[in-house]
Amino acid sequence: TLTKGVSMLSKVLITTLALCSFMFGAECTERYGKGSLEIKLATGSPGELGLVKVLAEEFAKSNDITLCWIKAGSGESLSLLKNKDVDLIMVHAPKGEKEAVKEGWASDRSLIGSNEFYITGPKNDPALIKDSTSVVEAYSRIAAKKALFYTRADNSGTHKKELEIWKKANITPEGNWYTINKDFMLATLKKADTTGAYFMTDSSTWVAAKKELKNQSILFRGDIFLVNTYNALKQNGLDTPQKNISAKFIDFVAKGEGQNIIRSFGKELYGEAIYNDAAYAKKYDR
Repeated sequence: TLTKGVSMLSKVLITTLALCSFMFGAECTERYGKGSLEIKLATGSPGELGLVKVLAEEFAKSNDITLCWIKAGSGESLSLLKNKDVDLIMVHAPKGEKEAVKEGWASDRSLIGSNEFYITGPKNDPALIKDSTSVVEAYSRIAAKKALFYTRADNSGTHKKELEIWKKANITPEGNWYTINKDFMLATLKKADTTGAYFMTDSSTWVAAKKELKNQSILFRGDIFLVNTYNALKQNGLDTPQKNISAKFIDFVAKGEGQNIIRSFGKELYGEAIYNDAAYAKKYDR
């Protein structure tokens, strides 16, 4: 009877939590600004590393807004936008972005910047990927060695890119060496450092975290396929105050002062910029 009671209580709690999630949508990870109009933006690393905070606070100086940042990878961000749970997104998933615009539920797709992916791993490089001539070769060597590799497996932009590489290599990764770690970039990179795993991280997160890492090293970089372009998109449809200010925010980020912030962000804290601007990213935009 007690077991049945606990089981019934668990079901009630799960149903309640699901209902609350449906009613209130995604919760803000952080809020910036103190304006009367709130807009919701979903993104991953640009929020986690502090870029969204700087952009939002500068924009709020001349606009009566509060920006609610919701921490989500590119796949989840696109879903949130499609379901109208957020007003705008910053993502690195070109195929999904173009489909969103084509299907009519997203608009104002604007290139805002880029970084690149690095393949990192233990300094002793057991899979010997450091001498690889392409990212496909690097992944093939990891699979052949069955060296511990973390996949985020979360439909994020990073996960989508990783799957593209395995496909190019004609490899279906499976086995104990290929380990799912459904966490964000920074947390997964730190876990790889403590467990001696290989991982594909973005350059921005690497710069921000490298002083904390003891055993990880950049073992492969430079393949053009690893350049990672970011675009901003907003909800499409009839004009509302949120849609209008979202369009204005995207314009701010993609031009002028917003671009100045992006190209210099990180220099003061880390000694180097952690994102490239839109002008640089345009060379690699697909």
